[in-house]
Amino acid sequence: MEKPVAGNYGTVNPVYGAAAMSTAPSAPPASMFDTVPGYEGTLAGGGGGYLPPPMPTVPMPMPEAPSQPDWQIPSLSEDRAQAAFRTYVSRKCCYSSAPVDEGVTTSMETFNTYRYRLETFTESRTSEWSNEPYTAQTVDAGVQPAPGPWQIATKPPTFFQDQKQTIKVPYTSSVKNCHTCLGMGRRPCTTCAGSGNKLCSWCKGTGLRQTNDRCMHCTGSGRENCSSCRGQGNCECATCRGKRQLLVYINVNVKWTTEKDNFVAQQSSGLTEQSLESVTGKQLFQDTQYMLYPVLGFPDVSVAKASDRFLKKHQAKYAQTSRVLQQRQTIELIPITKVNYMWKGKSYVYFVYGNECEVNAEDYPATCCCCSVM
Repeated sequence: MEKPVAGNYGTVNPVYGAAAMSTAPSAPPASMFDTVPGYEGTLAGGGGGYLPPPMPTVPMPMPEAPSQPDWQIPSLSEDRAQAAFRTYVSRKCCYSSAPVDEGVTTSMETFNTYRYRLETFTESRTSEWSNEPYTAQTVDAGVQPAPGPWQIATKPPTFFQDQKQTIKVPYTSSVKNCHTCLGMGRRPCTTCAGSGNKLCSWCKGTGLRQTNDRCMHCTGSGRENCSSCRGQGNCECATCRGKRQLLVYINVNVKWTTEKDNFVAQQSSGLTEQSLESVTGKQLFQDTQYMLYPVLGFPDVSVAKASDRFLKKHQAKYAQTSRVLQQRQTIELIPITKVNYMWKGKSYVYFVYGNECEVNAEDYPATCCCCSVM
């Protein structure tokens, strides 16, 4: 008989041998999986890439020019701007209200701008080999051909609401020996390296206490039974949970995603596009269809160009790997007002923007030292 091999934690159990001492379960071998038409290249744990969708059967709709809406937004009143400014300052713990109370508005300028948004709601599918302990579940591989990945019926969520769903593919389930424990149902204990014992926790393997007396916990042997496997040297296989066999099958992972792109028309207020992301504007136009055409007849040429550019981008980027279910394009008019005011003989500026009347006042003149440092 081969002599047991000593290790840091104990002695390798000769029943399993040193070759079986891998602590991490290996990936299932490719030979473990059957060949299923329509699912070639499917890997265990995913990673096989997106499954190309079938060609659309719905005819493209005819383009429609948007109706001419009211392009105007009422100007912001001085009182409303002052109220927004006061609210903004009240939320800043280190801001003095003196500039709001004592400042005098000298002028107000309008810098309204447009925001165009394209949303494409897509459905993508990927496949992966999965497994679970075999406990007499139905085995149906080969009973009849498995449906193709895009033939499996799903109930899609409401448009533009992201969601995921995993579906077991019918007629792909078969039974295989567990690849982790090689069909034994148990694995060498990783705590004691399969020996069933380890260094005594009281004497650290010396067999003696600090007084040089024999350790009573291990009776002087320097070793104690492993608590993880209760001295058996092996534990139940975590992959098959001791059942020795696995039910192997294909899962199709369905993901509904809303892909978005935004464009803000150029404006000279100085506010960044990131600042405007947090606010809404007055919706001037919305078009929702299975497949959209670029906006026609819009007065700002840059918005029309953005519509054409984004639609081509989404078609090229998403239609090859996903099925487009719905598209939506909107145009908002975002109100931006620049307010110039005087306080203590100096000029300052703040901006009020969006339906929410958010305020940007980067040069606010009355902050405490801690805010100035920040």
